[in-house]
Amino acid sequence: MKPVLQLALDFVDLKRAIKVAKAALAGGVDWLEAGTPLIKSEGLEAVRELRRLFPHVTIVADMKVMDAGRIEVEAAAKAGANIVDVLGAASPATIRECIQAGKNYGARIVVDLIAVPDPVSRARQAEEWGADLVTVHCSIDEQMEGKDPFAVLRQVSAALTVPVGVAGGLNSETAFLAVEAGASIVIVGGAITKAADPKKAASAIKKAIAERVAVPTRLFKRVTGAEINTVLSQVSTANLSDALHRGGVVHGLRPLFPGIKMFGRALTVRTYPGDWAKPVEAIDIASKGEVIVIDAGGVGPAIWGELATQSAIQKGLAGVVIDGAIRDTRDIKELKFPAFSKLIMPNAGEPKGFGEIGIPVNIGTVRIESGDWILGDDDGLVVLPKAIAAEYANRAMDVLEKENRLRAEIKEGGTLAKIAELLRWEKQG
Repeated sequence: MKPVLQLALDFVDLKRAIKVAKAALAGGVDWLEAGTPLIKSEGLEAVRELRRLFPHVTIVADMKVMDAGRIEVEAAAKAGANIVDVLGAASPATIRECIQAGKNYGARIVVDLIAVPDPVSRARQAEEWGADLVTVHCSIDEQMEGKDPFAVLRQVSAALTVPVGVAGGLNSETAFLAVEAGASIVIVGGAITKAADPKKAASAIKKAIAERVAVPTRLFKRVTGAEINTVLSQVSTANLSDALHRGGVVHGLRPLFPGIKMFGRALTVRTYPGDWAKPVEAIDIASKGEVIVIDAGGVGPAIWGELATQSAIQKGLAGVVIDGAIRDTRDIKELKFPAFSKLIMPNAGEPKGFGEIGIPVNIGTVRIESGDWILGDDDGLVVLPKAIAAEYANRAMDVLEKENRLRAEIKEGGTLAKIAELLRWEKQG
């Protein structure tokens, strides 16, 4: 079959989903999917409304059926779904019951291989049982860990004769790769639903599929360890803190000047108050792009100044964080070297050599180890532990992308309270 572009409307409110659906259809989307969050939030009324508004468009109900296959397929089909999704992880009895119900009620059945341990074997079984379609699906949480669906897609598409769909963080740079790997249905969510202009985003992906080319995009990409810098260069401390469940914030330290942006791996230093020997020695040890993080007990005298800054610039360091005092601030501002500190004072201490380099330090209530990532801007500092760095850098990018869409809707005449339907989602009881 000719490759199809399917839009996953993974919203929790129907009004926003419909608004994006209209724009995306104008940009070339072929099928509309009532995503699982939308169905859970709005019920099958979401499917009914999509059918009413778009009578000639194929509507997919992403029910993720796990049990009671007949009744769920019947309900979705009667609501107007052309295609209903059952999980490949469901029991064989449930999958077969969904397929039979689909025949009875005029709906095609797609088997979703998300979280299936042996996707090729289950895909073959699904085809033998009579499934109309199979989808290779890399979950959102797996995407945040930097995974993609292409290896599994190639194996599954080579094993089947029924059309195979693919979902999992696809964008205008990777959509054509999905087709080359055997996908007949390219399922895209965030790269359209979080775009400031969904019509333009859909058009770019449609072009990528039709012409088998990569259309460059700055957003909607997920990275692994080597590319974390790229994400941190784009997101804010607010984005990262939101991703970390409002955590990771270093309290009590402020940026030296406005418009500051700092990101890099930490090299930690613990020093005695006023002893600037270890902080200066750390400059020679640090690698290009690192941030020196100094625990000086949160007190003065100053243990960093203009000469240390000049040295750090020569080494190509990304910045300095001081739980203590800094001086020569006018010179450092003119040098535009990113610096955060708790105190500013003119008097320096003495180089006595007490302390350690490269050991864990506590800045406020946050423990920081060498190799952790530090992000700083006008709002302050956030620490991203190295053990979860790739996943939560990706989650921070996801926050940024969602805010871009909200920002566009506000500029179109909405307000945050109305767009987010705050009253509807306030805790009850």
